[in-house]
This record gives sequence, C-alpha cells and structure tokens, in this order.
Amino acid sequence: MSRRRRGEDITGVLLLDKPIDLSSNHALQRAKRAFNANKAGHTGTLDPFATGLLVCCFGRATKISTLMLEADKSYRATLALGVETDSGDLTGEAVQRAKLEGLDLSRERILTVFEQFVGEISQVPPMHSALKRDGKPLYEYARQGIVLEREARQVTIYSNELISLESDRIVIDVACSKGTYIRTLAQDIGRALGCYAHLTALRRLTVGDFSLTDAVTLEHIQKVAEESPETLQEHLIPLEQVPARWVPEKLLK
Repeated sequence: MSRRRRGEDITGVLLLDKPIDLSSNHALQRAKRAFNANKAGHTGTLDPFATGLLVCCFGRATKISTLMLEADKSYRATLALGVETDSGDLTGEAVQRAKLEGLDLSRERILTVFEQFVGEISQVPPMHSALKRDGKPLYEYARQGIVLEREARQVTIYSNELISLESDRIVIDVACSKGTYIRTLAQDIGRALGCYAHLTALRRLTVGDFSLTDAVTLEHIQKVAEESPETLQEHLIPLEQVPARWVPEKLLK
C-alpha cells in the first residue's frame, strides 16, 4: 500500500474510548496519525489511569474544543474504602487509613451521605492537578512534597447514583458540571462516611451531547487505518451533525 501524504485536511469529530495507562494527548496523537490529520485537539483531559469518552476534533472542528470545555460530563467511578491517598486515586501514596469493621456502610447510609454531594458544592482542587500557580502546574509542586493553599471552587453535582456496593468498594455514577474533580468527590465522600476513600477506576460516560456508547476504541481506529483507510471517515461526525450549541455559525459557512 502506498504511503498516504502527511497532514491531510480532515474535519470532523471522533468519539474515542481512551484506553487505560495512556495520556489524553498521547491517545489524541495516535488517532491523529491514524487519520493522517494535519490538526487535532480534544475537549477535556482524562488522567492516564482513567478511561472512556475523549472527544477528538480534527481540522476546523478544533474550533469547538474551547466551547466544549464548558460541557457537563458524567462518569462511572470506583471507590476503594478504608484508604485515602495523597493524589485521591490509586496512583498516590496512602496518607490515611481506617478500619471498616463496625462502621455503618449500609446502602441506606451511603445514599444519605450522597445527599450532601448533590447540587452546588464547594471543592478544593487537588494538589495533583494541572491547575497552575506562578506558571507551574500544581502537580509539579506536589511531586516536590510542597502543598500550597488552594481556593475552593463551586461546582454542580447533578446526580450521584449508587451502582454497586461491596464490603470495601462502591461504584457510583456521577453527573456533574465542568471543573468537577471526581477524585476530590471520592475523597470527600470517604471522609463523610468516616472511612476514607480513593478512586481505583474512572470511566467517562458522556461529554455534553456525546456518549461513550457511540465511541470507538483506539485499537479499532488503528486497525482500520492499516486495513481499509478509505473507510476511516465513516467514524467521524461532520460539523453539520454536531449539536448547534457547540458549533460557531461561521464554521458552517
């Protein structure tokens, strides 16, 4: 097969199911190479340990990326009970522990605690985040053992749904506004339950009007690029089919 020319002028939106242990940018760049696109961006980062919906934009569609940073999102989160970590997830070091024996971790109590975390709530951004202070991401300070004061932010939790409950683990579905840190939510829920908690898995289900159920895997896209590249365009959503609230009118002209 002859090599396609580099940097093709491709426009459209790809709904990608980001795999685990890959940064959002690396996933985007691999998809970009598969399409041989000359320009690409995404609409919101997922941590490497997280999976799920990554909205990738190619060509002129990259101009909707900034608008879609404002979109509401939803996630499925797995919380391990009994341990809090410095990062709020499984990549960090344990900083607090609690014995679960004797604690009321019934479904009824958990649902009662969830009520504290619905509606507009205040969150303190984690040190292990990309927010910047003096031009440097907070996670760089955290890696040096430096903890800085962070101002609380107002975010909105539209719903918390308990999906499953085990002796030391709960799985929840969360619908929330932009800027919500699910790691912080897990930490706060653990503290409210009196047992501490951290994230062991996170999967993004929706971004605005887009759903993970319509996404394709990176592995599939790379396979199509190798075997039948002429069909790759079938996986792109044309700008004309993106909900109008995310597309500046001038892009369609």
